[in-house]
Amino acid sequence: MTVGEEVNCRSPRTRPLWVLVGLGAAGAVLAAGRLVYTGEFVDGWVGGGLLAALVGVAFLHGITLEVSADAYGVHTGSLLRRRRSVPWRDIADLRVHIQYGRHGEEYFRVGVLSRDGRTRRLPLPLSVSGKDRADFDATLDALRALHRRHGEPESDHLAVISRRTAGRGVAVPAVLCVLLLAGAGAAAWFVPVTGATKEAWSSAVPCAAGTPSAERDECLTGLDAVIARTEVGEAKQPSRLYFGDARPLERVMVSRDAAREFRAGDRVELTLWRGRVRVVTGEHHVWREQFASAGSVAVLAAALALAAGWPAARLLVHLRGRRLPDDEVLPSVLPFLGVLVATALWLLPLCYLHPLGLPASPVPLTWAVAGTLATSGLLALAWRATRVRAPGRAATAGAALRESAAEGGGGGHDGRDVFLAARFLESTDYNPNHFGTHIVFGDGPPAVVPHPGPGRFAARPIPVRRLSVGGVRRLRGGDGESVPRSWHVAEIDDAGERVRLAAAPADLTRIVHALDAARASAEASAEASGEAKPSGA
Repeated sequence: MTVGEEVNCRSPRTRPLWVLVGLGAAGAVLAAGRLVYTGEFVDGWVGGGLLAALVGVAFLHGITLEVSADAYGVHTGSLLRRRRSVPWRDIADLRVHIQYGRHGEEYFRVGVLSRDGRTRRLPLPLSVSGKDRADFDATLDALRALHRRHGEPESDHLAVISRRTAGRGVAVPAVLCVLLLAGAGAAAWFVPVTGATKEAWSSAVPCAAGTPSAERDECLTGLDAVIARTEVGEAKQPSRLYFGDARPLERVMVSRDAAREFRAGDRVELTLWRGRVRVVTGEHHVWREQFASAGSVAVLAAALALAAGWPAARLLVHLRGRRLPDDEVLPSVLPFLGVLVATALWLLPLCYLHPLGLPASPVPLTWAVAGTLATSGLLALAWRATRVRAPGRAATAGAALRESAAEGGGGGHDGRDVFLAARFLESTDYNPNHFGTHIVFGDGPPAVVPHPGPGRFAARPIPVRRLSVGGVRRLRGGDGESVPRSWHVAEIDDAGERVRLAAAPADLTRIVHALDAARASAEASAEASGEAKPSGA
């Protein structure tokens, strides 16, 4: 809400929340009364009342939360939190941060960029749906107007920070990468231990009659027992066998199939090794404990290390784009994902077959060398695919395409139509409701179509005489999530209105050239016929 020289933001729809605050207060009274009456902290009513009180306090903070701005600066506070103020002179810029919900929904918040480079997100205003987006934009415009009037903004451009932009934090992928690498290291440490355990079990023999008790852990000891009852676990619950008179032990955990096969009263023989029951042998069924192989643990370690490559790739791409503006979109990390998948195809089988190291045999060595070379080549391609392409370089790379384009509108050879994937990011009379997915030019004037061709079905001609191409830039966070990361954007003036056209760098160069050529041809024809030049062109 804007009032003169002030902007005030408070939580909307607070009436239903006051009911929860009242329930929290009632819970606090209940917990206090129950505690006085019983004198016991460990009580269900006391715990429930305290939980309700905490929930009520949280909602009370949200209801009374307020963000305001005036000639001095931005102020935030609530009934439960001390008022905090940031003067305009310490604010470098105001930004929009896009947060994402569990199901992909977008939430818009205002961020305050300080002169020292730190960013603080304001709790209000907040846009959680398209219905309140207009109010959010109006409040943001009022805040920016106050900043321009009483402060010194570093830029007139409104930066939008999304999950694809350079200004997004990297704390989560960094922590995830460290955790996955730690898990891979722990699994790798267990590989020789697991291999030695399984080898010892495979080579274990029954204990001799005179074997000392201290050495019986390494040999097999047989004991007779009678099953008293079985317990078949449901879903992920464990299954157990219980023995009569708890002799020689009370119970043993087995598989669900084994618990179904054994019956109460069955006489079985238990095989003990290293202090645990490893085999239960009955008349009709035998259960054996399954030992993990060194190969399976090595595969787990390699898989965790490869999984750590995903957040590591995000960190690498972010590091390469550290000099980009915070709202510019970073390249996709999907090429590195392809490298990881290709590496898994040769690394995981190799780890399974040779978990303790490569033997001197030429086949595994050749396998490892060939796989390493393939991964290195793919990694080089991924590095090249994720480099940051400046618009100037894209224009230079597309110069040859401009020269080879036909003079009459920059179309294809022999006057044939050329369809290029491109999108106008605004809804206009030639792109109603953002229906266009391609631009066609060549055998006719440039037009927007909702298909890749052939034919000009549903084509909307582009009024080239109204359009004036300004500059070409990289994709920004405010350009939308549906635009591919590698595309560039041309800023176009449409009779005084700002219009954005997005396409792949080389395609965008051809389209811009075609629009310029078509505009020059239309103006030449208009001058020959004596028509007036459209305003704003």
